[in-house]
Amino acid sequence: MTLTTAALLARAHNGGVDEDNPSARPRRRTFTAEYKHAFLVEYEALPAGGAERGALLRREGLYSSHLAEWRKTRDLALLRGLAPKVPGPKRSPERVELERLRRQNRRLEQELVRTRLALEITGKAHALLELFSESADCEPKSRP
Repeated sequence: MTLTTAALLARAHNGGVDEDNPSARPRRRTFTAEYKHAFLVEYEALPAGGAERGALLRREGLYSSHLAEWRKTRDLALLRGLAPKVPGPKRSPERVELERLRRQNRRLEQELVRTRLALEITGKAHALLELFSESADCEPKSRP
């Protein structure tokens, strides 16, 4: 596929190609919230089913799927904006300190369990070594 100079300039204008390096990989376009809102307002002001809407989409290089996603996002934002805002409970300094101490207590309890297990294993290993040592001392040594 051969691109004309006009096509390369159009792609560069749309952010598709780096102007310094035309062989660079195209980048995905991003749209600001203000652009999306303004475009939806402009699009919805045009008569439904008219050729003007299609012309506007072609001019901006957009698809109807863009509009569907942008409308869904806008409608969700409006619904969230209408919902009563209930502030979360503020944590008092005492509550913050209590949570910190509870976390520290859990960590120390876990450490205590590990330490007790290690001591138990060490004790059993010591008892086993004493058994081996006693059995080795009791056996008479044979002389040649």
